[in-house]
Amino acid sequence: MSTGNDLNCFFNPRSVAIIGATSKKGKVGRVILENFIKRFKGRIYPVNPKYSEVLGLKCFPIVKDIPDPVDLVIIVVPAPIVPTVLKDAGEKGVKAAIIISGGFRETGTEEGKRLEEEIRKIGIEYGIRIIGPNCLGIYDNWSGVDTFFLPDEKMRRPPRGYISFISQSGAFASALLDWMAYNNIGISRAISYGNKIDVDDVDLIEFLGKDEKTKIIVMYIEAIKDGRGKLFIENVRKVVKNKPVIVFKAGKTARGSKAAASHTAALAGNYDIYRAAFRQAGIVEATSFDEIMDFAKVLLTQPLLRGNRVFIVTDAGGIGVMLTDALTKEGFEIPVTPPDLKEELRKVLPPHCIVENPIDLTGDADDDRYRTVLEKLLPKPYVDAVVVGALPQIPGMTFKIVDYLSELKDKYGKPMLVIDIGSEEAVKFKVELENRGIPVYESPERAARALRALYLYSIYRKKVG
Repeated sequence: MSTGNDLNCFFNPRSVAIIGATSKKGKVGRVILENFIKRFKGRIYPVNPKYSEVLGLKCFPIVKDIPDPVDLVIIVVPAPIVPTVLKDAGEKGVKAAIIISGGFRETGTEEGKRLEEEIRKIGIEYGIRIIGPNCLGIYDNWSGVDTFFLPDEKMRRPPRGYISFISQSGAFASALLDWMAYNNIGISRAISYGNKIDVDDVDLIEFLGKDEKTKIIVMYIEAIKDGRGKLFIENVRKVVKNKPVIVFKAGKTARGSKAAASHTAALAGNYDIYRAAFRQAGIVEATSFDEIMDFAKVLLTQPLLRGNRVFIVTDAGGIGVMLTDALTKEGFEIPVTPPDLKEELRKVLPPHCIVENPIDLTGDADDDRYRTVLEKLLPKPYVDAVVVGALPQIPGMTFKIVDYLSELKDKYGKPMLVIDIGSEEAVKFKVELENRGIPVYESPERAARALRALYLYSIYRKKVG
């Protein structure tokens, strides 16, 4: 097993052979071939002895019959045939294989274990790096590699971006990508590695840690392979000096560990040990699906926090109170507004506005009132972050606030999060703000937890920077 430096053929191959390609509708081999025809700019070779042509491309009986070099093979054949086709690929000189096929160790059968060990040995013998088996493989938004065998109408593809996602669960990976596409959140690369007989978390963390198209790494893991834990921690510690790593650990409970074992043959282990290791490595741990993307948004777009002092500016007093509770619960300080700032604010605000933190601009606020207050607030050295409760339902709010908040974020370089609750109008505000790099949350609690993730990462970066 190598350490991730030789994984480029998986993500940037010049040529790909799809073993098990077919013209039959609804079959995995057809969906994957269609994906490559749509997105991949390199050479594509279908491989299947039953066809001479598939979807307009010349089809070869076996991979060794392809006259040109092949960088990557995608294997979509029944488990008992996988050793034969993998050996053919090795004899062809292929150095990377994604084995989509299931039916191996995850079945819990002796035959499944035997087949998995056989393909592992073939990989070692021929120097083939392997992702899988029992996986969805890779979705790469830059090169067009797409082995996720879900058609576009079942799983929308997200726009290009800089979040990379590693998942031991294929279904979770596909659901997350579909959700990201719906919410217009960009993805760089997504990897579902299944049983990870070769390429694992350690390799992928090292590769993505050096990848210019990855600014943040998100991981769904059920277990770290035996004997690889120490190296995993060492690699993550190097990576988090430059980019955040968010992990969702499944199989936290004894019953969950048992489920993980039947899912991907993962021995999930003691969750307390994992949690301690995550803290040691500087990992930001997400504990729910919502937190994964809530944390990713803030870590991707916001500068590091210099401290834990947060000011709240809102047009709804109740939201201000809820934010105060939520932020305090997450360990933030909500400072009392200093007398000099109170005086400054009283000079520019109507007398019915509340200048104590949380600062309440009240229901007759407009865009200019927000800009005026934030211009006074953000330069202050005792303001480490601002959470803006900007409910769009009030009459004075227009889309000018999007421009104002974006300008102020860039001007002062301090973290800024927004609470935006509502239906169609709120969604429009959210889309516009997030397009400008300002993360928007639908509840005070989610915003507070996201800001805490940024704070924890900021502390760790200061330790290792």
